[in-house]
Amino acid sequence: MLSRDILIDKSALVRMREWRHFLHAHPEIAYKEDITSDFVAERLTEMGIEVERGLAGTGVIGILQGTASLGRSIGLRAELDALPITEKSNLSYRSANEGVMHACGHDGHMAMLLGAADYLSNHRSFSGTVVFIFQPAEENEGGAVRMIEEGLFEKYPVDAIYALHNWPGLPTGCIVVHPGPMMAQYDIFEFTIIGCGGHSAMPQDLRDPTVAAGQLINAIQTIVARDIDPFEQGVISVTRLEGGNAFNVVPDVVTVGGSVRTFEHKVQLRIRERLLAIAEGIGAALDVRITLNYECRFFPTINSAREATLAQRAACRAVDTNWVEARFRPSMASEDFSAMLMERPGAFAWIGSGEGPGLHQSSFDFNDALLQLGATYLIAIVDEELVTG
Repeated sequence: MLSRDILIDKSALVRMREWRHFLHAHPEIAYKEDITSDFVAERLTEMGIEVERGLAGTGVIGILQGTASLGRSIGLRAELDALPITEKSNLSYRSANEGVMHACGHDGHMAMLLGAADYLSNHRSFSGTVVFIFQPAEENEGGAVRMIEEGLFEKYPVDAIYALHNWPGLPTGCIVVHPGPMMAQYDIFEFTIIGCGGHSAMPQDLRDPTVAAGQLINAIQTIVARDIDPFEQGVISVTRLEGGNAFNVVPDVVTVGGSVRTFEHKVQLRIRERLLAIAEGIGAALDVRITLNYECRFFPTINSAREATLAQRAACRAVDTNWVEARFRPSMASEDFSAMLMERPGAFAWIGSGEGPGLHQSSFDFNDALLQLGATYLIAIVDEELVTG
């Protein structure tokens, strides 16, 4: 299944696995990836790759020139951060940081990008520049946006940018990449319901925000079903409900929060309008005040045509052609790599990791069988862009 024209030797595979296990054992959350960024910078330096640090706090950039510095420049990106989840496993390299774990595979993504950097540092038969971008705070804190705001593309003006993500449920080794949408926009919302609490035995004297919260949650579920065209896509999920701290006290305030996923701006606007209208209506009906805080977090992840086609060619060099999916249904999950794709053309790919625990689950572990495949795919992108491209 693996490529024959890009050969990563066994010692390099051992190193990638060791790197991945170290990173898995030392997970760190957004903007606190100090051990992680030190480790990445040290490995890049050992490879003879120029290293610059400090973008978005813990970001690490590696710059590798080919045999000729003239030519295109491309970026390859991986994520540094882990999640605030307690790991439930008996792995020898399980998380040493209680309450934090690599439950999304970023440890594997870093190891694959380091593996590609290692290979390319020893095979500089390309013209141009490869910029290795190790980004902090992908999960929720907008690390990509912060890197851009702090001058990522002014300091490193790449012509195109690429990233990948392991994907449980897809057959192990399958690569999905195509032009157009890959992942959805991600917005968050929070309603604050302000009533008048008091003794639970005397509800007639109160303005109960918990009843309003219940009606609000039910009404939210009608938006996609009744306000959005069936041929358009949207997902609204209520994920947070907070209020009260005693069985016999009706609280003054209840909050209801969640996420919105869309691909089109007009769908996002319609959902936001309906959330506001529902809040106003229920607030008036139940004599409580409801405010809405709505925040756009990530843009849709949309691959550009040229770069997606090039990535497909690279994928066909990493695996047999019949293992490359050029047409696949986008996911309603989201990625802050989308912010980079708003600034530069590029492509985001999924690499199937087979059956097993899903992303963000406490028993998740990255599939080491993907390390060679992912590194090979990234190397093939460089070859397509800077040698044969």
